[in-house]
Amino acid sequence: MTIDAPSLRQALRDNYDEPEGQARNARAERIFADIEQSGDIDLLIDGLHHLMMVYNYSSEADKMFVPFARLLRLWEERPEDFDGQQTHSLFWMFKWVSSGMINQPHIPLDSIEKWQAEMDRRYRFAGHSERAVRQGELRIARHLGDRVRAERAYAGWLAADRDEKSDCRACELHTQGAWLSHIGQDEAALENWRPVLEGEFTCAHEPHAVLAESLIPLLRLGRTDEARAHHLRGFRLVRPMESMRNAVAEHVEFCALTGNEARGLEILAERPAYFTQTGEPDSLLSYLAVTALLTERLVLLGHGEQSVPGPGDRTWTAAELARYARDEALQLATRFDKRNNNTHISDGVRQRMDRAPLLERLPLGLRESRPVSAAPAVPVAVAPPSDSAPAVSLVTRARELAAAQRPDALAAWQAVAAAVAEGHIELDGLAQAELHDFLGRERRQTTAQSLAYLGLAAQQYETADEPGLALVARARAAHISCRDEPSDERIDKALDEVTTAFGTISARSSKDEAAAHQASQILLYRSRILNVRLNLTQGSESAIAALEKSVREHLAFTEPHAAVPRVGVTIGEVLGYLGDIAALRSGAAEAAELYTRAAQVYEATGCPWYAVEVYSQLARARKALGDSERAETAARTALEHAREYAHSGGQARLHLQLVDYLTDAGDPDSAKFEEAIEHALQAAHWADEAGEAAGFGAYARHRLGGLLLRLGRADEGAVILEAVLPELSADEHGDGTVVQTLWWLGDCMTVLNDPRAAAEHWLKAADIAREWPEQRDHAMLANLAGEALYRAGLNNEAERAYRRAGELWRELGDVHALTRSMRVRAWLALREGQAGPTAAGDLMLSAAAECETALPGLTSTEDRERMCAEQAETYRQMGELLVNAAEGEPGDKDEARAKAARAAYEEALSYAKQAIEVFASLGEPCAEDRAKAELLAGWLEADLRNAAGARVRAQGVLDAFSTEELRGEAEALLRYATGA
Repeated sequence: MTIDAPSLRQALRDNYDEPEGQARNARAERIFADIEQSGDIDLLIDGLHHLMMVYNYSSEADKMFVPFARLLRLWEERPEDFDGQQTHSLFWMFKWVSSGMINQPHIPLDSIEKWQAEMDRRYRFAGHSERAVRQGELRIARHLGDRVRAERAYAGWLAADRDEKSDCRACELHTQGAWLSHIGQDEAALENWRPVLEGEFTCAHEPHAVLAESLIPLLRLGRTDEARAHHLRGFRLVRPMESMRNAVAEHVEFCALTGNEARGLEILAERPAYFTQTGEPDSLLSYLAVTALLTERLVLLGHGEQSVPGPGDRTWTAAELARYARDEALQLATRFDKRNNNTHISDGVRQRMDRAPLLERLPLGLRESRPVSAAPAVPVAVAPPSDSAPAVSLVTRARELAAAQRPDALAAWQAVAAAVAEGHIELDGLAQAELHDFLGRERRQTTAQSLAYLGLAAQQYETADEPGLALVARARAAHISCRDEPSDERIDKALDEVTTAFGTISARSSKDEAAAHQASQILLYRSRILNVRLNLTQGSESAIAALEKSVREHLAFTEPHAAVPRVGVTIGEVLGYLGDIAALRSGAAEAAELYTRAAQVYEATGCPWYAVEVYSQLARARKALGDSERAETAARTALEHAREYAHSGGQARLHLQLVDYLTDAGDPDSAKFEEAIEHALQAAHWADEAGEAAGFGAYARHRLGGLLLRLGRADEGAVILEAVLPELSADEHGDGTVVQTLWWLGDCMTVLNDPRAAAEHWLKAADIAREWPEQRDHAMLANLAGEALYRAGLNNEAERAYRRAGELWRELGDVHALTRSMRVRAWLALREGQAGPTAAGDLMLSAAAECETALPGLTSTEDRERMCAEQAETYRQMGELLVNAAEGEPGDKDEARAKAARAAYEEALSYAKQAIEVFASLGEPCAEDRAKAELLAGWLEADLRNAAGARVRAQGVLDAFSTEELRGEAEALLRYATGA
């Protein structure tokens, strides 16, 4: 069947808007086949241009040479068949062909140089600048490794004038910066790219490509925060674009060089076809090279047997894919080398594949997961004994660290255990007891394992004639027995055991410093057990009283021994318990004082690492007192003391606590918000390291995304929030967190000009908030969704969302929000396919009536004035609505249309005058609103042939206001009314 030319042109336009890729190319080929049957030469030229365009921006760039040759032949035979735009496109595409040939190793170098010279000749003959020619020559010279020619071409490019055949400014700046970076001028490259990165110059493929190209230069310069931001922003942009394989390769390379191997594998998994799409060999070479870099890094880390994504349907291990990617890359590079008569390409590829990491790990804010090897874990090797460093010194070191109460004492005893297991040393009875004592404290042990170690330690201490240490081990075991699975029975039994232990040792404590320390430890375990009961009973008064009594007895007992460092540590902990008790009793000031005392004790004993918890609690108490500055100081101190020794989960919580205090003031312009982002990143990273990625880590990423949004970095925030959304659940994180994440995502999409996506997120959030007892959030979300759908042109969906919001606003008694939703619905009714002008007018009048009905019930002057202003604004918009709904203008030649328009304009003028009257009664606060209504009335009067009245209104606005917008419209009205 024959398809008419307009339909074929529309098909070309529709296909232009489709996503890049082979599907679009196939559609273009089908459309072109129909065009060839039409016999329309003008349409044939446009069809060939379209084929060139879709091929160039796809993985099938090698196909573009055939339609170009045909186009050029048509031009040479009948140039008069080409209009101005078609001629421009032909010469524009010359750039793609002449320098694009260099990416195809099967095209001889002589042919490439011939086409480049042909482009130069034709551009000169047509009077075009040589700027695009020299840019193409730079591309060829860089590919060949001809530095002298490349620098000459670069200089010629910059010296030549820009004209209509020059690449857009964004693309030019990209290529210029890429050359500067290539020759080692990273700072200059980034400065060159700055206008693109800041959005001054953009196009369909920029800043996408610049964001990717800038990653390695930023890392080399140590600007890691910017590199992370460019990865998050950039990969989101290139993700759906098939032609951006080079840029995707640069993101994979970034991951491989920053310890984000798992992220790199995720990117590979998204586009398996990239391994086999051979139409653009240059970008395929880049992709293979970075795949080799990434997978060889995995092999080096011991993950060679890990399953990874690769080409085809088969399964790949990292080691297999590494070999495949390296071999394929070198084979392809060799094809280029053979064509180029040098080894420049293969030398560069080898250098890229062998590049060493630039950072051990750069947290991205996304969920982190270390690649998991199928091979068994390799134990840490312990050096065999030698004369210079006998392994028995491990025991001495472990004892020294234990005596100094250092957190790394446990690690030292673990090293002793490894040495024993390897047969390097044998332990005497006391050392065996100490070893089992420390192994029993390790939190990774099960309760049963810990109790077994501690029971064995107690027996060995007694055998070694250390009865006091045996009693402490039994007290420690008593605490552990009820800590993880508490019950009243277990707690009572544990208390009996520590009470017995304390009674046995207390008699010796007044004369023996070691016994005093041991007794204080046993008393500490009693308080810890009572704290377990307090948590079990959720802070019952009897549990609080019991803990307080125990703590005060502890303080009284240890007072004579407070100067002994190991006793002082126990005093610090129980003072912390007193702070907790004060906080439970709503005594924030007393709690802060007690936490401060506890911290001072820890500091005085030389063990600041034990003060982490009390500083953290002190921060909460200071915040409760409204002392944000000192709360922040306490949180910083907690984090500082924790840096070296705290476990990963503790680090995560301390970083996120500091985020709270840094953002407490709520000023996104503050430098503290930038710092808060870094701490949120660290919180997410440490939570992932602790195996809490799905729980606390997801919450940290949720906070990070919100912070990025508030700082105006919506593109980065969107990446974080989109990634974390599937990890959040109402059960674990609360439905409020899920709703907030969706709300923020809607805000991000609005900033990124994607109203449809914004509406989807807000509607999902609204569906969750629908079940909440308080419905204001539900109403707001429905309203936001309506706004987004309105902007997206989804009129039916917008009407439903606004109707839903309006019903909720009515139930909530918010007449202002109800009125505004009705006004938007009125404007919606005027759109094509909607209810029409009559329904629109009815909605606007109903909105005004809502205000009128609400006024008698308002008692305060302020509330009445606000409602009057809302009513006046509704009158003003009613006037605008009537004008927009009119089918003609008062001056139309068709008398019937003119008469109907005059009636509509006169009615609109009456509403404008009503708005003016109400706004005037409200005085200065509504002066600008009145001016807008005056201008509307002026335009209407001018069209109704009351030029004098229009001039008076325009001059009145000019006399009263200095704002550019109002004065600009008033001046335009004055000119219109005077016939200028």
